[in-house]
Amino acid sequence: MTSTITAPRPPGVLAPQYRALTVGMVALITLVAFEALAVTTAMPTVAQSLDGLSLYALAFGGPLASGVVAMVISGTWSDLKGPTRPLWHGTGWFLAGLVIAGLAPTMEVLVVGRAIQGFGGGLLTVALYVVVGRLYPAELRPRIFAAFSTAWVVPSLVGPAIAGLIVQHTNWRIVFLAVPVLAVPAALIMRPGLSKGQEVTGSGKLWTERAWYAVGAALGVGLLHYGGQQRGAVQLILIAVGLAAVVVFAPKLLPKGTFTIRAGLPSVIALRGLVAAAGFGAEVFLPLMLTRERGLSPAFAGLVLTVSALSWSAASWYRGRPNQPFEHHVFLQAGMVSILLGIAIAAATLDDRVPVVVGILGWALTGLGMGTVFPTVSVLVLEYSTVEQQGANSSALQLSDSLLTATVLAIGGSLFAAIEPHSPTTAFLTAFGLPAALALVGVFAARRTSPLSR
Repeated sequence: MTSTITAPRPPGVLAPQYRALTVGMVALITLVAFEALAVTTAMPTVAQSLDGLSLYALAFGGPLASGVVAMVISGTWSDLKGPTRPLWHGTGWFLAGLVIAGLAPTMEVLVVGRAIQGFGGGLLTVALYVVVGRLYPAELRPRIFAAFSTAWVVPSLVGPAIAGLIVQHTNWRIVFLAVPVLAVPAALIMRPGLSKGQEVTGSGKLWTERAWYAVGAALGVGLLHYGGQQRGAVQLILIAVGLAAVVVFAPKLLPKGTFTIRAGLPSVIALRGLVAAAGFGAEVFLPLMLTRERGLSPAFAGLVLTVSALSWSAASWYRGRPNQPFEHHVFLQAGMVSILLGIAIAAATLDDRVPVVVGILGWALTGLGMGTVFPTVSVLVLEYSTVEQQGANSSALQLSDSLLTATVLAIGGSLFAAIEPHSPTTAFLTAFGLPAALALVGVFAARRTSPLSR
């Protein structure tokens, strides 16, 4: 008679030793996501109320730029002293920025608040990745990163609608001031779980030469975003200067070989930028195309984004399950192919003979791909990092996302604005073509994410 000894099942992310930390982090990310989507909805009313339409672009470009600097600082800080300090500082700066923006008497003050908020968000996001690397075992990281991805789904479904109702029936300031009230309890929930594993890991300066490079890249991002909303020669000059700054400084902030998609960590960092720029670069034009070219109502056009959010959530949930049947690079390739097909099918609805429902279902493929790729690259960047490098590499991951997405949105928006008056169809094809090209490059990059690939 023989007996089989079954190995104990590893604890989940909601096991007693992880529950408070998991709930607090996911709640905090959910609130950050809600704020980002809600502010986008409310900002036209805010700018009109404060008589600040001329600063509208800076209200978005400011937090993007300050976030780039904060990501670099947070990575260095986390590697030197552990992620707790940048996490708490990031939360404090983020909430302070929201309060300043919510109480702003002028648009200038609101822009300052938004920049402070973006700085806090940059500190916070990178530190959370390092927390996962320090406090969660490798087998649980896919689940927690899947939970991070899913934390964006509910805000994407209800955030814009709630913000619209708040702006329409109450006061736009509530959009900014409500989040701190909820974020403080979420942050405090995490506190007990952050008390372990935070030993000092190194010594050195917090403000390094790399931080100055981040300032240069941040200025480039700001100019790209601001220039993209201008017209004529001013637009061309600002975009050219901004793009030059990003091209000069970005390679100094990312691992060597990122732009040549070297096998291993560099290709993982590159892929994060490619997937974000491809997905979000196409998404901003999809509702516009469906309303202007196919005559859909704004509400029905928004349904497309809802469908993709649901498919994103489903894919993230699946990637968080244990005992996956394929290697990471296989999922990454499949995810990028799915994004490429989704963009192509969505663009095909420019033709009146293609039913709109085909475009909606096609865009669900893009959500499926995004939900597959995002948590996978997050897991890989920690697998390829020593404890001393988790902050720097998590910072590089977020920077790749921000820098490439901002660049693609600025270039795509400028091309669209220049072409659309002459040929709307060509303008939309161009707007979808650039993200599709990036997705195609991403298919190649996904093959290189294994350090053994050639």
